[in-house]
Amino acid sequence: MTILTQYYEERGQLVAEARDLLSQAEKETDTSKATELEQRHDAIMGKVDALDLRIKREERTAAAERDEEERRSRNRPRGRDVHHRGQEGGEGEERSDEQLQAEYRDVFYAMLSEGGDVGALTAEQRSLLRRGYVENRTQTAGSPAAGGYTVPTTLANRIVETMLDWGPMYDPGITDEMVTSSGNPFDIPTNDDTGNSADALDEAEDLLEDDSGDLEFGEASLSAYVDATPWLKISFELLQDSVFNIERFVGRKLGERLGRRANRQLTIGTGVNQARGIVVASSIGKTAASATAIVADELIDLQHSVNQAYRRSPSCRWMFSDTTLAAIRKLKDGQGNFLWQMGDVRANAPDIILGKPYSVNDDVPQMATGNRSVLFGDFSRYTVRKVGSPLIGTVRERFWPKVGMAGLIRYDGDLLDAAAVKHLKQA
Repeated sequence: MTILTQYYEERGQLVAEARDLLSQAEKETDTSKATELEQRHDAIMGKVDALDLRIKREERTAAAERDEEERRSRNRPRGRDVHHRGQEGGEGEERSDEQLQAEYRDVFYAMLSEGGDVGALTAEQRSLLRRGYVENRTQTAGSPAAGGYTVPTTLANRIVETMLDWGPMYDPGITDEMVTSSGNPFDIPTNDDTGNSADALDEAEDLLEDDSGDLEFGEASLSAYVDATPWLKISFELLQDSVFNIERFVGRKLGERLGRRANRQLTIGTGVNQARGIVVASSIGKTAASATAIVADELIDLQHSVNQAYRRSPSCRWMFSDTTLAAIRKLKDGQGNFLWQMGDVRANAPDIILGKPYSVNDDVPQMATGNRSVLFGDFSRYTVRKVGSPLIGTVRERFWPKVGMAGLIRYDGDLLDAAAVKHLKQA
């Protein structure tokens, strides 16, 4: 916690220094000096961004350490939550779900260390691998014979965590998540009732029967498109090295590749044989006067173009690329206050713009002619449908003596309420 405290203090000092430089730049009459001050400001905010990443990594590491300690605690025998497994005619053996998962995980990595050769495993190991695949078959689509096996829970979680790092649109803390066991098309009814309300009723007056109170429903269908990574080739020396953390390596590399692709599709996907991205699905809220810049009043107009019912949602936020954020950080309102305000990471209070948090998504188009560069609204109205867990495939012969590994995911996404999120379009 000492390291985190130091990071928090350093961040506060850097932000205060950047704010002072920006104020000086606005008062400076010498253009060259003002430009120099702005460049120093941008450099310091770059340090803030880098520090934010270090804080996030430190917090994740601390959380992982706590989770590991809790896992070890749960793994201690307690005499409950167990399964009875044993051979015919033998004595039953009591093992918890976590112990069974650990067994499968060990066999999965033993298979990888043998270059993906299931035949190199013992009969007992092959039995455990088949059992783990069969018990999780509803979460996957593939064949063990083709080299695809259900990802162990720990590795699946690591892949998904890394995917979240590479883009906010796959994060269930920002968008709405719907997980299904199969990939059949999923129809969802939609309705926008924000324009309707009740009316006054005089004494003895009958209620209206003109059908004006009926709900009007639409329908959205979510499919399950498949994204797959290129082959990730690993030498057999690394796979057989007991010191090498194959779980961390594979989880990060495959997670990064899947995360980049998924976030891009969920951001700017066209909706034709792919997800309909949030940028494409959002409605227009404001058109900027410039093709390459934004002013404070335009952001205020965009914010208020979204109905306050959506603005009250805890999932309401801004979204834009990092270069757009750099420009917004320099904007002030009519009273001379900066739109960007630093949060308190110790209290889990995020940085905000006009009172709302934001997510940096570099797949949102940058400020350029005709681009939709800023999004605002209730992102929980954007549903990401995920089918089961990631699937990993292994190939030996093709890359021998290396082992080829690849991952795939099935998902779709769409904004089910077009009024919930709006965009600012550059001139």
